[in-house]
Amino acid sequence: MGKLSISPQLGKLAADTLRLLSADGIQRANSGHPGLPMGMADCAFVLWSRFLQFNPKDPQWENRDRFILSAGHGSMLLYSLLHLSGYDVSLEDLKSFRQWGSHTPGHPEYGCLPGVEVTTGPLGQGFANGVGMAIAAKMTAARFNTDGFSIFGTHHVYAIVSDGDLMEGISAESASIAGHLRLGNIIYIYDYNNITIEGSTNLTFTESIPMRFNAYGWQTIEVDGHNHEEIATAIEKGIKEDNKPTLIIAKTHIGYGSPNKQDKAVVHGSPLGNDELKETKRCLGFSEDDYFYIPNEVKKLFNLRVKELEEGYKCWQKQFGVWQEKNPELWKLWKTIKTKSVPDTIEKELINIVKSEPAATRSLSGKVMQKIAELVPGFCGGSADLAPSTKTFLESYPSIGPDQFKGRNFHFGIREHAMGGIINGIALYDGFIPFGSTFLVFSDYMRPAVRLAAFMGLHVIYVFTHDSIYVGEDGPTHQPVEQLAALRAIPNLTVIRPADGLEVVISWTYALRNRKGPTALVLSRQKVLPLERSNTFDPFLIQRGGYIISSERDGLLDLVLVASGSEVQVAVETQKILEKEGLSVRVVSMLSIEIFRIQPENYKASVIPQKGSRVVVIEAGASQGWSDITSLPLLTIGIDHYGASAPYKVLAEKYGFTGEKVADKIREWISKRD
Repeated sequence: MGKLSISPQLGKLAADTLRLLSADGIQRANSGHPGLPMGMADCAFVLWSRFLQFNPKDPQWENRDRFILSAGHGSMLLYSLLHLSGYDVSLEDLKSFRQWGSHTPGHPEYGCLPGVEVTTGPLGQGFANGVGMAIAAKMTAARFNTDGFSIFGTHHVYAIVSDGDLMEGISAESASIAGHLRLGNIIYIYDYNNITIEGSTNLTFTESIPMRFNAYGWQTIEVDGHNHEEIATAIEKGIKEDNKPTLIIAKTHIGYGSPNKQDKAVVHGSPLGNDELKETKRCLGFSEDDYFYIPNEVKKLFNLRVKELEEGYKCWQKQFGVWQEKNPELWKLWKTIKTKSVPDTIEKELINIVKSEPAATRSLSGKVMQKIAELVPGFCGGSADLAPSTKTFLESYPSIGPDQFKGRNFHFGIREHAMGGIINGIALYDGFIPFGSTFLVFSDYMRPAVRLAAFMGLHVIYVFTHDSIYVGEDGPTHQPVEQLAALRAIPNLTVIRPADGLEVVISWTYALRNRKGPTALVLSRQKVLPLERSNTFDPFLIQRGGYIISSERDGLLDLVLVASGSEVQVAVETQKILEKEGLSVRVVSMLSIEIFRIQPENYKASVIPQKGSRVVVIEAGASQGWSDITSLPLLTIGIDHYGASAPYKVLAEKYGFTGEKVADKIREWISKRD
């Protein structure tokens, strides 16, 4: 707890300053959500002025407390706190809220401003991200704390959460995991104001929050959200509780201080209006003609708080230096994990693992992952209760569990959405390379978290198995059709669907090195044959996303067959059939459209010519998404309907995914065009 002496009068003045800075920014933009910043200003002020450990001159300090505004619509509160706390956030940034080119977007965005730990706004996501951060802190402590040096993971993860956060299903999933793991380093403050956009929460949300979170295994504390001493006492209790996450239920008034709009739904998502803003300022004892006004006493208070925090920062850095000297091997491991180092020779080592025999790409991936875990110490992750099927359990390492954080395996339970949000939080903590796994069809359950990972450019890896109708007997409920196209539609997500063991290896090494955003590896349930390649084949060609796997005969090229995953073998079979009929056919393995698109134009043209031929795409999934790979006449052989329960070889025959059936469709297409 901070040592500063803050009188009730000064505390009120500081909280009111936060309220009005937020209201001014929203009014100037004529857009935004003043209700939460005004209602939660007291809780935020107490947290930042007495408890939160940070250094604005070193925003990425390892041992800082993490603060998440999960209710991201209240972003002006966070921006105001960052400005007052000495971060590189100017008054002009506050004045340009929600404007083109500003650093203060409508919802907090990771990377826009120092001190913004995570992109929030889609409700519940920040809640789950915080659970991931708390797990990563525990993992770091378990790996690097030594006798006499308990300097890692001693911080907390704080968040402000709203009714909307707690209504979204992802918060239920992640709260359950946090309680199970006894994450005592989590302290969330719930803005309990009984108001949502449509009106009173009594319309839809009447459950007992304390009983619900107590059942999850959380400590719950109810306070008056405008009483600074009650808030401080609750936070202290949260800090002292080591074995349970804490939810502080703060009863607040939305739009606190607004004489005519407080406690009304209208203040949630609309500016106060000029007249109401002026009246609010008068009621709070401020001049109605002052905008973005910060009293000198408030400036001084925050400056003193920052100065006070410097002592703890310097002390930690000194201990960190001594720890390095006394633990050179751990220091080396620390740097390896923090830099996400991947050995230069990893491809060579992984290729030796993949034998030339029929195998499902999920099984080949599982073998590769065992070696990756050995070579990349920050590699960790788990599945949504499907590790035996997705082959993602790291066999040489223990599992993460209550008070057991040295492991590398996570058991997320049947909670895909929480898994996505939690691995985002682990990636945001920086250092670990997390993966999450489930069946491809269930990627829909975690899509919002996948989208945010792509938006933030996070280094996370998804292992999606059972990649097509060839799931077989489980039937159409479990057979993905549209999921590949849906994932490919997410900007900055790299989707890779390898066809055999060598492609699996290169897919994994690409994902390990891809720091620009998440990677989705899409793998088969059924066995696939190893593809034939020449002895001089360069495996690094695979890293281009698409390459020629089987060349045409000499002479004029008639047809290019493009396929991914298990359908590459079908394309090779089709090539052999059509070549017997005199056609010159090339087969291209297109394991990643996204990677292929960013290759130089001359390379792309060398793989798929831009004139003088025809192109056929073969993929057992929705046909959309392929039209931009060529300007040539294009036939897409896909599945734009749901499947059926049957063995996968029967489905391949019935739905036309054999060499003969594909050849028939191509002949018919050519005859119609000719």
